[in-house]
Amino acid sequence: MLRAARFLAALAALAVTGAALLGTGTTASAATRDPVVFVHGFNGSTSTWTDLVADFQAHGYPAADLVIFTYDSTQSNVTTANELAARIDAVRSATGAAKVDLVTHSMGALSTRYFLKSLGGTHAVDDWVSLGGPNHGTDTAVLCGWLYPACAEMSPGSSFLTALNAGDETPGAVSYGTWWSPCDDIVNPDSTVALAGATNTPTSCLGHSELHDDDEVAASVRAFIA
Repeated sequence: MLRAARFLAALAALAVTGAALLGTGTTASAATRDPVVFVHGFNGSTSTWTDLVADFQAHGYPAADLVIFTYDSTQSNVTTANELAARIDAVRSATGAAKVDLVTHSMGALSTRYFLKSLGGTHAVDDWVSLGGPNHGTDTAVLCGWLYPACAEMSPGSSFLTALNAGDETPGAVSYGTWWSPCDDIVNPDSTVALAGATNTPTSCLGHSELHDDDEVAASVRAFIA
């Protein structure tokens, strides 16, 4: 009986130790998540990310690690990329993280890609996400291309896009992912979104602005950057 009691006590101790180790591992895993920087598109704002940020928080991301980058979306994407570089440095400094994840909507893909390709940003980014990004230009940009630098750069065949897409479209050790909708009426043609070397994912029939509000897209993005 005494041996049995000791054996059971030993098993209980092992179970407690194992549970503690598992708990520590889970906490450590959650703690190693990269901060996420969200970058809206043309004429976007912080409200672009209301639903997606709420989704990330509901799945364990602390609010302090979810950063919305705002900027003047009429200016050149080159200017925006330089502003983004400073913001990412600030986020890394504040959080102690070596890298961040970038989640972009629409034109936000272009400034972030410029940051990665032309400003040496690949060392600071782990995963990059484009939701409906006009990565090879969109026909609708001609409507405002005569007025705003950013629109001119989004126009198919622009010098900005030609340089951005020359050579390696997905440079560095960054994991690149794009999501595109067959019902996107802003980014045309649909094939403009996909990048060579990226994980390119079609969604259900979603409008351009629904891409950042859809639950299935949110789950897919979270899984990609996990």
